Amino acid sequence: MKNYFSPFHLIFFVFLLGVMMALIQVELLSFAFAKLGLPPALGLVVLFLSLLGSVINLPVTRIKSQVPIREFTKTVYWGLLRVPVRPFHNETQISINLGGCLIPAALSIYLFSNSPLSLSSTLLGVAIITLVSYSFSRPIQGLGIGMPILVAPVSAALVGLILSPEHSAPLAYISGTLGVLIGADLLRMKDISRLGTPYASIGGAGTFDGIFITGIVAALLA
Repeated sequence: MKNYFSPFHLIFFVFLLGVMMALIQVELLSFAFAKLGLPPALGLVVLFLSLLGSVINLPVTRIKSQVPIREFTKTVYWGLLRVPVRPFHNETQISINLGGCLIPAALSIYLFSNSPLSLSSTLLGVAIITLVSYSFSRPIQGLGIGMPILVAPVSAALVGLILSPEHSAPLAYISGTLGVLIGADLLRMKDISRLGTPYASIGGAGTFDGIFITGIVAALLA
C-alpha cells in the first residue's frame, strides 16, 4: 500500500497542532485575566513573570531533617535529559519561590485592593480553600507535598460563586492561590523535616503548577 504522507508531513502536522494548542491556551489565559479585570498588557506581564519566576527560589532558612543521611546511586532521567541528583545531608534548605508564591500573593493583594470584595468574604474564602488544601495534600517521601490538581480550582470556583456571585472571579483567584499556598505549603512545613529532601520551596516545584493552575482555572470557572 502506497504511503502518501512523508515524515515531513507528520512533523508539520505536529507543529501546527502545537501552535493551535498554544493559541488556545493564550486565549484562555487572556479570557481568565479579563474576568479578573486585568488589562491585557498587565495580564501578559503577570504571566511572563510567573513563568520566569518559577525557576527563582529565594533561600530563607535551613531545618534539620529527621530522615537519616542516604546516598543516591541511581541515575534519574527526565525524558532524554539526565537530571542531576542533589545530595542530602540531613538538612533541608527552605526557599520562597518567586513565581509560585510572591507573584500570586502580590496579584491577590492587587485584586482585593481594586475590587469591592469585603474583607470578611475574602478571609472566609481563603480559610475554606486552606482547609480543603490541607485535607487533600499529602507529604511524598523524597519529593515534597502533593495534592490532586483539580480539587483546589473547582473548590475555589464554588467558593467564589457562593460567597460573592457578582465578583466571583477575583474571589476565586484569591481564595484558590492563597488557600493552596497556606494549606498545602505553609501548614505542611512541619512535614518537611520527615521528607528527606535537600530542598523545599514554598510555592515552588509541584505546588507552583498547583497554585498557577488553581488561580487560572478557578477564575475561568467562576
